[in-house]
Amino acid sequence: MAVLAPPVAAIRLAVRHALTGLAGDGPVLVACSGGADSLALAAATAFVAPRLGRPAGLVTVDHGLQEGSADRAAEVVAWAADVGLTPVESVRVKPAGRPGGPEAAAREARYEALVAAAGRHRAAAVLTGHTRDDQAETVLLALARGAGPRGLAGMPDRRELAGVPLLRPLLAVTREQTRAACAALGLKPWQDPHNVDPAYARARVRAEVLPALVRALGPGVLDGLARTARLVAADTAALDDLADAALAAARHPDGGLAVPELAALAPAVRGRVLHAWARELGAPPGALSHRHVAALEALVVEWHGQGAAHLPGGFRVLRRADRLLAADPG
Repeated sequence: MAVLAPPVAAIRLAVRHALTGLAGDGPVLVACSGGADSLALAAATAFVAPRLGRPAGLVTVDHGLQEGSADRAAEVVAWAADVGLTPVESVRVKPAGRPGGPEAAAREARYEALVAAAGRHRAAAVLTGHTRDDQAETVLLALARGAGPRGLAGMPDRRELAGVPLLRPLLAVTREQTRAACAALGLKPWQDPHNVDPAYARARVRAEVLPALVRALGPGVLDGLARTARLVAADTAALDDLADAALAAARHPDGGLAVPELAALAPAVRGRVLHAWARELGAPPGALSHRHVAALEALVVEWHGQGAAHLPGGFRVLRRADRLLAADPG
């Protein structure tokens, strides 16, 4: 009997853990670029899912940003069909013209395509190949931006995206393991040139910052960063639960929020309440920043008759006596 390579076993175990207990009987779809991480994930899912009685398929997103991207997508589709994944499809997207930088635009287009594919195939979940190394990079980038706890919590292993469960089974698996798994299975991953392009912040972190940290602090620094994300995520979830209850308690029948209720809250909870309320009003989450929440908080704890706090999307919030009220956009 052939001995199963440890990296292959580790990835299959991670996929089994992610799929066990998943609701619904639809297929799971692996988002696969053809790189080592997503290719190893797709191979493991093709093995594990049928043994759990779960159909498994694959979607590869062609961003059209590099010469030969359509050929790469066709190769991924052909490989997926050969290993028994179904349904399988390639989706072409156009990131150009979207707000934000090229990385953000490509990511937004990619996730829209994955959600749409999940709807077409009535998928129970979409799986992505983010690894422990990706998590460490995410934490460092969030730290550099001055992100709060939500940013430092990194990527969750599960979240809902437009009603579709998005699973990241490999957050405890290293990039080295996915490459080793591909080698053990005879798979030839595609090397995305964007991953080594210094024009992208994540590529610079990957090529320069993380290796420097490992040299200075030892290889355990990557586990430490990933563990920090897990710990902060747990604390953030607890604070979010408190904020949900506090928001409900602060609501006024006229649709505003009661200032005395808000003023009595701990700052960490009050900030979350105001952030959640701003989203309810229609402020785009991606544009809603710390300074917007700080302006709302000033209406509560630093009130001296100032004017409205302005939110993204043209929304305004005013204080009237002991309430915060939303004004018409403008």
